Amino acid sequence: MRLSRIIMALTVGLAVAAVPTAAGAAQPQPPVYPPEIASLTVSPPTIRLGETFKLRGSGFLANESVRIDVAISGLPAAAPVEGTARRSDGSTVAMAPVAYTPNRAQPQPAPTTFTVTADASGNFTVPYRPTRPGRHTFTATGLTSGRTASATGTVLPPRPTQPPHKGGLPVTGDSIGTPLKLGGGLAAAGAVLLLGSMAWRRRRAG
Repeated sequence: MRLSRIIMALTVGLAVAAVPTAAGAAQPQPPVYPPEIASLTVSPPTIRLGETFKLRGSGFLANESVRIDVAISGLPAAAPVEGTARRSDGSTVAMAPVAYTPNRAQPQPAPTTFTVTADASGNFTVPYRPTRPGRHTFTATGLTSGRTASATGTVLPPRPTQPPHKGGLPVTGDSIGTPLKLGGGLAAAGAVLLLGSMAWRRRRAG
C-alpha cells in the first residue's frame, strides 16, 4: 500500500512539473527576421566637375553614425582625357589652354572620409561635391552595426569654355564703304571715257 502511494505521488509531481513546460511551448514564439542589409546610391551616376553628387543610404540603425570612405581612380576609357576634345569620328584633339588667374582662390580638396548620422529610420541623405575628375567609389559603414554598402559615381572634366571675343561685335561699316568707293570711282572713270569718246566722234564728223 505504501509503495502504491509513493508511485502515485511521483506521478502527480511529474505531471505538475511538466505543466509550465507545456504551457511555454504552446505560447507563440516571436518571429525571427533576417538581418537587414544596408544600401547606398549615388545620384546622378555621372556629373561634370563642379557639380554635386547626392548620396542616399538606408538599412542602418536608428541615429547611427555612418562613416563614408571615398576612393578615387582614373577616368573610364570611354571618356576623353582631360585637356582634349572628342571629334565625331571618335578621335581626340588637344584644346587650347585656358588662361589661369594666379590670385583666384582654389577650392579645398573634397574629403575622402567623413561621418554622417542616420535618422530614426536608419536612412541618410548627404551631398558630396568632388574636386577632381575620376571614378569615385563611396563605401558607407555603420559604426555600431558594422553594416556596409558601396556605390560608384563618375566625375568628368568640366566643359571647355570659349574665350570672349576681344574685338566685340564685328564692324561692317568699313567693309561696305570700301566697295562703294571703288564702284563710284569706276563709274566716274567710265563717264569720263564716254564723254571723251563722244567728243572724238564729233571732231571727226566735223
